[in-house]
Amino acid sequence: MIAIYLSPIYILVNLYLFRWLLRWMGACHHFFQKKWMKAGMAVIYFILALSLLIGFLLPAGNLQRFFKSLGNYWLGVLLYAVLAVVIADVIRLILRRVKRIDQDKLRSRRTLAVGGGAALLIIMAVSVWGVVNARIIRTTEYEITVKKNGGNLDELNVVLLADLHLGYNIGCRQMEQMTEKVNAQNPDLVVIAGDIFDNEYEALDDPERLISILKGIKSKYGVFACYGNHDIQEKILAGFTFGSREGEKASDPRMDELLEKAGITLLRDEGVLIDNSFYLYGRPDEKRPGRGITRRAKPEEITKDMDQDKPILVIDHEPSQLGELSEAGVDVDLCGHTHDGQMFPGNLVMDFLWENPCGYLKKGDMHNIVTSGVGLFGPNMRVGTKAEICPIKIRFEAT
Repeated sequence: MIAIYLSPIYILVNLYLFRWLLRWMGACHHFFQKKWMKAGMAVIYFILALSLLIGFLLPAGNLQRFFKSLGNYWLGVLLYAVLAVVIADVIRLILRRVKRIDQDKLRSRRTLAVGGGAALLIIMAVSVWGVVNARIIRTTEYEITVKKNGGNLDELNVVLLADLHLGYNIGCRQMEQMTEKVNAQNPDLVVIAGDIFDNEYEALDDPERLISILKGIKSKYGVFACYGNHDIQEKILAGFTFGSREGEKASDPRMDELLEKAGITLLRDEGVLIDNSFYLYGRPDEKRPGRGITRRAKPEEITKDMDQDKPILVIDHEPSQLGELSEAGVDVDLCGHTHDGQMFPGNLVMDFLWENPCGYLKKGDMHNIVTSGVGLFGPNMRVGTKAEICPIKIRFEAT
């Protein structure tokens, strides 16, 4: 319903941008003022604007993949086009009220052509950088100390991953780069804090090759994961999901099977004791816990049957209930979900939405680390944020 309510705004924004585009191109050359040229531009523009809807309506196949991928690029370009044009129009309105400015020159075709060209260059530069930046996986390291006896271990090298969003944006090439960087850390343990998939199993570019790549992750104690809010089979359009109102929203069995074949252990509101030294617990998503889970365990229920003299690590997709987890005796809480806002100016508002939107936070005696993630959701860009893996060196010191 939200998507339906917002659709008139999307239409008005695109009409506003298209009108601005026609004015600018007409100012650049009389050739663009011809009716047939305007009609051609209208067709191209509205194919771009409707590409996500076209992809949503098409049956699964290469044509659908093309339009959905095109639409994801378009969403990013659209954001910066709106920002650039609105800023340009605000500047123009301010200058019209400055008496010292030659108003004839301000309203001239030349000024419009130059100003529009500058705005277009900025939009293109930011968009291209966003696409390139999203494909560069960086390494963000952390070192923490847990004041508990680690049993057989003095320290533990963990690599935190999250938000792979395997689908139309992210595929085999990104996973190959991720796997190479993870293995370079020589990890004892690899954890994936949810959103491994991007809602639609059919969006995977090559499931068998993805299995082979993910199976190549090397770790002493293995690879463990929990599911996030996008690890369900549900149609998605511009960030809005369209699924049946009846029944449970759950992962596609093929998603579960892919993880199993890739050697990834999925923790569904359950914990394991590893090497008789530390606990690892995987929480399901709060709003979409998945198949077979009617209610996810509360923080105090997670730890009640554990030996709390041993270190307790939790992977939880969303960085919520931090205070409750700390009070329950959790030592390390590893999360994703936020993408750190993914695209400017989204990263500026994350502090208002999450206690720890990205990075490190000490909550009582608990260490909380939130990664900005490996992949992407929606727009196929990262601006002002980074794709990352997070090696975490955990030292154990008995008190």
